Amino acid sequence: MLKKIWKQWKWIVSICLIISVSTVGYYTYSIYQFAHTISIADDTYRSPSMDQDQAAPVSIPKWDGKEPVHILLMGTDTRDVDSNGRSDSMMVATIDPITKKAYLMSILRDTYVDIPGHGSSRLNAAYSYGGVELAKETVSGLLGIPIDYYVTIDFEGFKTLVDTIGGVEIDVEKDMDYTDGGDQHRYDIHLTKGLQRLDGTHALQYVRFRHDATSDFTRTERQRKFLTALAAELQSSTSIVKLPSILSSIAPYLHTNLSLNNMIKLSSLGLDINLDKTEKLQIPPNHLLQEIKVKGASVIGVDPQKLHEYVQKQLSSSNDDSSSDTTDNK
Repeated sequence: MLKKIWKQWKWIVSICLIISVSTVGYYTYSIYQFAHTISIADDTYRSPSMDQDQAAPVSIPKWDGKEPVHILLMGTDTRDVDSNGRSDSMMVATIDPITKKAYLMSILRDTYVDIPGHGSSRLNAAYSYGGVELAKETVSGLLGIPIDYYVTIDFEGFKTLVDTIGGVEIDVEKDMDYTDGGDQHRYDIHLTKGLQRLDGTHALQYVRFRHDATSDFTRTERQRKFLTALAAELQSSTSIVKLPSILSSIAPYLHTNLSLNNMIKLSSLGLDINLDKTEKLQIPPNHLLQEIKVKGASVIGVDPQKLHEYVQKQLSSSNDDSSSDTTDNK
């Protein structure tokens, strides 16, 4: 089920990393402006061949690091302007510059973890307690690896992206209804079964619905299904022509600590990655899951040491067999 998820995030989040973009003319200038807008890093990089009045071809500098690069990808719920909001989904993308291999770890948000300074709680609480920095620290502790960078996109950015490309066609597998009295019912879910083109609002309802017997497991499967369809839309010739407007529309909703210089360098590294051989991992893997109760609520437990060993084994594996689906992580 995870075989195409890297390509999906390549278009949704790796736009920020500029992994697969043209490097000439108006598109180059649009991408440069986009990267400069979303990065919070202090960065003075500027292509000597580009100025405000004219876009020119850019020579992409090379990534010169030798260690794997770990990037936290977060979809966030920031509807409360007085708080950090919540992290609605978390993934970690890893790129090994030596082996030219990529890994994508999709983390179940109900995983019960140690949140530094706040005791134990569900993973998605880390962002609400301390923002992206605490989320990075918490995920790093869970996986046993350093998290170097982050990229976040919020609900409104997701909806804007879908609307900008004209919606996404999805075969909704069943009727979906959920009512939440908060936010003046702004995030209620009402979808009917059948093939249809979802706009941004209804697409967000589709990927957020989790009132199934298997809850977050089914929800993440539904997200992968949607992202596959979204990737197809973004890869269409129409969306490619719209690339500058797409980048401009979602820039206000994307944030990253990647410097502009590193974003440009990662584009060169990304072009060397064989995406068809990307390793896709569910975290925690099924064989390490522990269903536990905390104050009467069901959460996902995992032995930290065993998980660290599992992650290290996967990241150090030289197995190039991409025919197996690692969703179940047998």
